[in-house]
This record gives sequence, C-alpha cells and structure tokens, in this order.
Amino acid sequence: MFFVVTYDISEDKRRTKIYNILQSYGQWMQYSVFECDLTETEYAKLRSRLSKLIKPEEDSIRFYSLCACCQKKIERIGGELVRDDSIFFA
Repeated sequence: MFFVVTYDISEDKRRTKIYNILQSYGQWMQYSVFECDLTETEYAKLRSRLSKLIKPEEDSIRFYSLCACCQKKIERIGGELVRDDSIFFA
C-alpha cells in the first residue's frame, strides 16, 4: 500500500518526533510530506505510533492511499529524488 502522509503539528518537539517516526517508514519528500510504501501491518503500527503522539485538538495527520495505477501517475518537478528500495546491497 502506497501512502502520501502529510502532517501539521503545532509544537516543534512533537513535530520532530513525528518526523523521526515517519522517516523510519518512508521517504521525506517536502516539509511535512512523506511517501510511504507499507504493508497493512506497518500501516497499522505507524497509525498507532503517530496517534499516541499528537494532540488531536491542535495537530492533524492525513494518510492519502494511492493505488498502483495512481502511484504511476505521480509527477514530480524538483525536490527529493525517489529512493529505489528494490536495490539491496549485502
């Protein structure tokens, strides 16, 4: 499952924690935007970890699920290059 995850966190300390968690699940693309290719279990764990950190009345996190067809239609101009996780070096 491919997700675009965006967040708006009001406090710097919480924002840094959210960023660090997301970095372990996906690739940072822009300020407050990550792309994550996750299994269902990883997605559930990520949602659980993030939901425990935020203050719902002040913060928000959005998960946009993209199907394989839509994922191929993503256009990018500039910014971070997409990481190729299919290459493995031993």
